[in-house]
Amino acid sequence: MSTGTTTAGRAGLGGSLKEVTARPEFTLAVLAAAGFVALAVATDGNLLSRGTLEAFFRFLAVPIVIGLSQMVVLAIGQMNLSVGTLTGLCAMVAAWLMLEGGLPAPLAVLGALGVGLAAGLVNGLLVVFTRINGFIVTLATMTIIEGLRYGVNGPDTFQGYSPWLRGLGTASVLGLPVVLVLALVVAALVALFFGRAVVGRQLLATGGSPFAARLSGISNDRSIVIAHGLSGLLAGVAAVITVAASGSVNSSIGDDLLLQSFAAPIIGGVALAGGVVSVAGTCLAAFLVRLVDVMQAQFDINPRWIDLIVGAVVLGAVLLGTVRQKLSKGSS
Repeated sequence: MSTGTTTAGRAGLGGSLKEVTARPEFTLAVLAAAGFVALAVATDGNLLSRGTLEAFFRFLAVPIVIGLSQMVVLAIGQMNLSVGTLTGLCAMVAAWLMLEGGLPAPLAVLGALGVGLAAGLVNGLLVVFTRINGFIVTLATMTIIEGLRYGVNGPDTFQGYSPWLRGLGTASVLGLPVVLVLALVVAALVALFFGRAVVGRQLLATGGSPFAARLSGISNDRSIVIAHGLSGLLAGVAAVITVAASGSVNSSIGDDLLLQSFAAPIIGGVALAGGVVSVAGTCLAAFLVRLVDVMQAQFDINPRWIDLIVGAVVLGAVLLGTVRQKLSKGSS
């Protein structure tokens, strides 16, 4: 009896271990660890110095949140091209409210989050009422937001705002930057939203099969508006982190975030067709992208080469996901 139980337990443990190691998140975790160690060795340990390590994790927060912002729209099978410029606009609005509007930092933060949420809802409503693909709609709103972002303060830079907010951007808790802790809390909330909340499951149902979702009584239009609204809200969160961590903002904020917003979720295993999300994969992929950024800074590599590498990896991830999808359909 005991021998049979032990054997069954071992078989179950082996099966569970095989399932874990087969997941894309496990592969990403191994690559992230190996990449970090390799970069630490290549920089003669400079990466492990307190200042470099702190900066690495502090500026990891925005790629995580901006990747989640794109992920929630990918969940319904759409894209949001305006996440980068919207992050910049929200950052400019927060700084303007503190410096020109004279508002305290908490109210300015709420204002930035409100702008992000409102812009996201507008994106969603435009998609629903015009029946135009979200790619086209957000391409148009991205251009509009670029103009609004520049109109807040022209080419000038906002700096010298709330010492409390800037202090928050450099503060640490148990050795981790507060902004990174905030990003991880946001990631945990997004994971709970898709894993436990009815609305989150409905978004995945809409992305997986809009027709089946409609037959189940799910409003696909509602899912579209919610997904874009949540994406805008997360862009607002990324903006607040940017304002806190950078200490100054200008109209160029957000220009480099669009590729990162796609790289993190797609490399992390999120399906472009919708219906599948991976918060852990998105966070790990953001870590890998951040490693590439640090490598560029440490070895003075032309940023265009970095864009080429990240773009190629994203394309490879898309092609791999397509092959996997075809293989799974063939086997079923």
